[in-house]
Amino acid sequence: MLPAGARLTRRDEFATTMRRGRRSGRSHLVVHLDVAGSDVPRAGFVVSKAVGNAVVRHRVTRRLRHVVAPRLATLPAGARLVVRALPPSATASSAELAGDLDGALRTALRRLSPAAAQ
Repeated sequence: MLPAGARLTRRDEFATTMRRGRRSGRSHLVVHLDVAGSDVPRAGFVVSKAVGNAVVRHRVTRRLRHVVAPRLATLPAGARLVVRALPPSATASSAELAGDLDGALRTALRRLSPAAAQ
């Protein structure tokens, strides 16, 4: 479970992160990563109806929260992370989601670094 202070909750935070952040996609998910401020890293999740019914969407969200929680500490201060689940995530295992998340985060962090240097 993510602590309350580590969650994105407001629509404008999601919209800003998805618009301004660096994007990286994999077969099960897409991550949007942006650095705004110097507070603790925070994460939010987007799991649409395309993924499945409510039971499936909540299962995917729980798995993603479990996978993201330990990785938040590795993100830079002020990072905002939005993880968008794609339809194949409904049948993916937690290990597959973790592998895709790690790869997507590496790419997004690499794309973010040159922008932070400007």
